Amino acid sequence: MPEDELIAAIVQGMPQGDALVPTGDDAAVLPLTAPRVVVSTDVLVEGRHFRRDWSSGADVGWRSITQNAADILAMGAVPVSFVGSIVLPGDVPAHWAIAVGQGMAEACTWIASATGVPCGVVGGDVSSGNQVSVSVTALGDLAGEAVLRSGARPGDVVVHAGTLGHSAAGLALLSAGLSPDGDGAAERCIGTYRRPTPPVEVLDATQRLHALMDVSDGLLRDAGRMAKRSGVAIDFDDLAGLVDTEVYVVGQMLGVDPVPWVAGGGEDHGLLGTCAPGEVPEGFRVIGRVLEGEPSVTVLGQAPSGVTGWDHFSG
Repeated sequence: MPEDELIAAIVQGMPQGDALVPTGDDAAVLPLTAPRVVVSTDVLVEGRHFRRDWSSGADVGWRSITQNAADILAMGAVPVSFVGSIVLPGDVPAHWAIAVGQGMAEACTWIASATGVPCGVVGGDVSSGNQVSVSVTALGDLAGEAVLRSGARPGDVVVHAGTLGHSAAGLALLSAGLSPDGDGAAERCIGTYRRPTPPVEVLDATQRLHALMDVSDGLLRDAGRMAKRSGVAIDFDDLAGLVDTEVYVVGQMLGVDPVPWVAGGGEDHGLLGTCAPGEVPEGFRVIGRVLEGEPSVTVLGQAPSGVTGWDHFSG
């Protein structure tokens, strides 16, 4: 399919948000509806972040949008616009790329319905290459102050919104070659791996937090980043208490301990934050404490062992 026809097919029916000049020109023109604009970029690479035999094109498109939306939410901003690029080898059928666009559109519609703010893909590009990749840049409107990962204070409680370990459990099922076979827990975990849903519903509460970040690389690893940027120590409660029913059931199915999925599985794209003990916002649960001391992460006062998170450049 010629490039112009492929682009037209990908963007057909795509939500445009509030764009003044949407897709189809050299660049999009967007209204400034908030005092500040938040920008974030992420990329999905086949073989590293997804497999086409595990995820449809629509799944990859959804994930490319929501993982970027999580970064915008983690700053206390509302996602409003996305720009995407797709690289395709010659043997990838055009319908797969078109499905990516459909998944992007579905994710934008979902985000807009949750926030009440128009949201869309306002531009992008396609190119040929040796490996499939999908790159997205997200823009968000920030009405208040940015909530940074550097704001944790001694005496704060550590809070989390969203799921933990679901995506890792889903990946474990797929890696083992198992299908859900009608099991609700397995279906939900595989669904989270394919189509993560960050907790958009807590957006209004984020301004009450002292620190905030997206959990994309694992709870313990990302907490370590927060501790380092804030100059504090973070101590978690018993991680076994964070294993919910779905993750526990999948652990039983595979005969493995599910706690490492909670500790090191990050692609649920939940939100990790800190706040004053008496000011925990609705939608967040307390999972630890912020202490004075050298930047570190402990669990019940002890250094964690085993899998602690995802590193793109390890191994």
